[in-house]
Amino acid sequence: MMRFVIVLLLMAPLMGLAQEDSERGYVFMVNTLHAENPVYFHTPVLQDNKREPVLAVNSLQSKRPVFFRVPLKQKPNKRRSVYGFVKPTLWGSYNRIGINVSEVAFVNWNAGGVSSVSGLVDVDLKRTYKTKNTRWKTELLAKYGINKQKELGVRKTEDNIELSSSFGFRNDSLTNFYYTAKLRFATQFSNGYEYPDTSNEISTVFSPAYLFLGVGTEYGANDGHLSVYLSPLTVKSTIVLDQELANKGAFGVAPAVINDQGEVIEEGDNLLTQMGILITSEYNAEIFKNVSLSNKVTLYTDYLDDFGNIDIDWQTEFNFQVNHFIVANIGSHFKYDNDIKMTVENEEGEVINQGPIAQWKQQLGIGVIVEL
Repeated sequence: MMRFVIVLLLMAPLMGLAQEDSERGYVFMVNTLHAENPVYFHTPVLQDNKREPVLAVNSLQSKRPVFFRVPLKQKPNKRRSVYGFVKPTLWGSYNRIGINVSEVAFVNWNAGGVSSVSGLVDVDLKRTYKTKNTRWKTELLAKYGINKQKELGVRKTEDNIELSSSFGFRNDSLTNFYYTAKLRFATQFSNGYEYPDTSNEISTVFSPAYLFLGVGTEYGANDGHLSVYLSPLTVKSTIVLDQELANKGAFGVAPAVINDQGEVIEEGDNLLTQMGILITSEYNAEIFKNVSLSNKVTLYTDYLDDFGNIDIDWQTEFNFQVNHFIVANIGSHFKYDNDIKMTVENEEGEVINQGPIAQWKQQLGIGVIVEL
């Protein structure tokens, strides 16, 4: 009993000091059933008036204390921007701009060669809206590249603009399958030619333009690495606004009706509408340190026109990160479209229809990447 009184007398000044000076931010409470087994409660308070988790120390034996941590309810975290603290948002964004430049110059070079310079601009903008069971993603992709060689002039090497948007819904937060509606629109910026002939256009703005609209199921919509989409009902529209190309039946539209004198009796169609099955897959991952892989595959087959004949669009790209800004990349783009009929010139100079054939493009470059 005497030891108990002595302990209280020794601790009383500490208790009084802590209660009188609240600006220190500490409160000490001492509770003892036995003088040898005190219980301490320590609640630190930071300078910005945010309380840290409560730390409770319980000691049944003075030499072997037991620690308990009791977290307090914290306010929602706020992101800090150049404008100060802002509230959390359901919107996510990603902005990337890349510029690739290559140049070759020859001056009195004995082995010969042609001086050239080329450039490519690559833009990728994404916006994502997420809630517990819904997801809305919109992406804009744009690429444009040119090449300049001595005595050959400027030629286009890359030309593509694509806008896609998808909205998905799932029944609960445990599943990774979404009921998804997808829209995709693609066209080009400028005229296309079959070089060296630049007198006849083989493509131009909105000739062609492709519009896909469908509903299906998507797996991995919240996964940053893998996403697979299957749509049993997708409408594919091919748009050819250039009437000269439409009259030729370019990109699968119905050609013009021409009489024996070569006069156009009925203009060619500007729209081709199909309905079929669409499968898309997208995979992004860092396969090695500073080496990333991006793989996109699109498969489509029409129900009514040659069902089982699959249109393929397959893009693969490897990115080698040199530093935060400089990236080297090598890419491959394979396409097969049953509606695109290729023509060739035979030995007699006659242009004959060769039909649909596989198309392939490969690129290698190094450039500057800026992410905003």
